Amino acid sequence: MEMYTPETLISEEEIAFRIDALGKAITADFENEELIVICVLKGAFMFCSDLIKKINLPLKLEFISLSSYGDNTQSSGSVRLEMDITANVEGKNVLIVEDIVDSGLTIKTLLDTLSVRKPKKVKLASLLFKPIKLKHRVTIDYLGFEIEDKFVIGYGLDYAGRYRELPYIGVLNAGN
Repeated sequence: MEMYTPETLISEEEIAFRIDALGKAITADFENEELIVICVLKGAFMFCSDLIKKINLPLKLEFISLSSYGDNTQSSGSVRLEMDITANVEGKNVLIVEDIVDSGLTIKTLLDTLSVRKPKKVKLASLLFKPIKLKHRVTIDYLGFEIEDKFVIGYGLDYAGRYRELPYIGVLNAGN
């Protein structure tokens, strides 16, 4: 099995510092309200886990799984719902936690899916954003980092199911 150490794009320390700030902002924005956090699997699980520890509010955690990449480095252009949430979000505050927004297709699909369920308010937290790839207009309310158009791995993000365990964000095939 090939193994290499990817070039670090965003360090573990930078991630922790930014998540702390995002947690404080979310806490302030939803002060004295309950929050349903929807973690988009599989890529956002590490970000979501660390983020909810920094949100000082009563919350419920839900998981949803959508796929547009499969084992490729490019989106297929269609989004498939693989696992839905179980909570009723009608009249509730919802925070979607995503690993990366590039084309915006996955988030647009998810927002459309949730809107018919009539939540009170929906906000989006994304660890990463590639503005150059954006094709579908979406608002990221809580952004970790804006990045260049590079295929990134680590801290939950993968390539063909590998590299999720890295504690930092790295660039796939950088200098290799």
